[in-house]
Amino acid sequence: MVSSQPRTGPLTDLRVIELGQLIAGPFCGQIFADMGADVIKVEPPGQGDPLRDWGREGFPLWWSVVARGKRCITANLREKEGQDIVRQLVAQADFLLENFRPGTLEKWGLGYEDLRKINPRLIMIRVSGYGQTGPYASRAGYASVGEAMGGLRYVMGEADRRPSRAGISLGDSLAGLYAALGALAALHHREKTGEGQMIDATIYESVLSVMEALVPEYQFEGYTRERSGSILPNIAPSNIYEGSDGMVIVAANQDTVFARLCVAIGRPELKDHPDYKTHVARGRNQQQLDDLIQAWASTRPIDEIEQIMIENGVPVGKVYRAADMLSDPHYAARQSLTEVPSPRWPGMRQQNVFPKLSATPGQIRWAGPDSIGQHTEEVLTELLDLSPAQVAKLRASGIV
Repeated sequence: MVSSQPRTGPLTDLRVIELGQLIAGPFCGQIFADMGADVIKVEPPGQGDPLRDWGREGFPLWWSVVARGKRCITANLREKEGQDIVRQLVAQADFLLENFRPGTLEKWGLGYEDLRKINPRLIMIRVSGYGQTGPYASRAGYASVGEAMGGLRYVMGEADRRPSRAGISLGDSLAGLYAALGALAALHHREKTGEGQMIDATIYESVLSVMEALVPEYQFEGYTRERSGSILPNIAPSNIYEGSDGMVIVAANQDTVFARLCVAIGRPELKDHPDYKTHVARGRNQQQLDDLIQAWASTRPIDEIEQIMIENGVPVGKVYRAADMLSDPHYAARQSLTEVPSPRWPGMRQQNVFPKLSATPGQIRWAGPDSIGQHTEEVLTELLDLSPAQVAKLRASGIV
């Protein structure tokens, strides 16, 4: 069985019990699994995590990324016997990870105050839309709403239309990242004191944390950031330009880099032109500068544009899609994508473990298990000392 392969990475001595479903909490669990922790994901019997079905029809591939490297078991948390399984697992765990609506686990007798009595060293990671406290705590929270509340959605897109969104669940991923960061900080505290604690990670605050100086700018200047499409206002030139066969990003807003850009496009005199000589002047004349660069780029293939910019020391990059990633030599050299063992999707390539550690690199041992409860018997017999017959009885009664 694939789960018999040894775990590698800096967290191989840690165990995570993952409750919840979909993205934010499970993405945090993915990070732990990538870094070598024994992540045991608990799903409802018979139905599993809804993410198992997400994707284009016939290609539910997202699950294989978020659930990679995890052992997946089933337990009906609405029944006492299922709750007892979680309690027994918690006694042998370092972390309990969940992203239910606040109050749900307390209703089942699995809240932090209940579980810390079983394991005082437990670090409980709680991911939600709005947090465990506050007037919005009991609301259902999805990434889209958290991105809006955290300020991100308002500034995304073109100025003359409704706010846009990223093509990914950015709020969920940010919340999962911050949850993992908080959990590792709590682990450091536990190493010094022996005490566990609770991590309260929200989607909206995870988004808020990356919003730069948006709030102070309004507070002290009365300035509200607005949607600006593919540019940042007054930061020029830094934009997407269309070549004859694709798009590239050129970023040359620093004085010295702009001078090199002028040489690259055959207009060295522009670096001393009063409209472009300084950062402020370039910002004031951003549109006409972009039009000038676009006119130069429009007749050239993007490979030529990229090569000219590289030769002149100007930051440049093609606007990548999946096909570009799969064929790119830098991706290959750094193994940014790696083949992941998957019986259902042989040869599958996924984003590799990141960040890269020099001494204790993580590893993806397998894609998310296709079968619901694939590791139930393995985990319950190994950790809870149940016999196969006892597991079969629990399965027959709908507990696992």
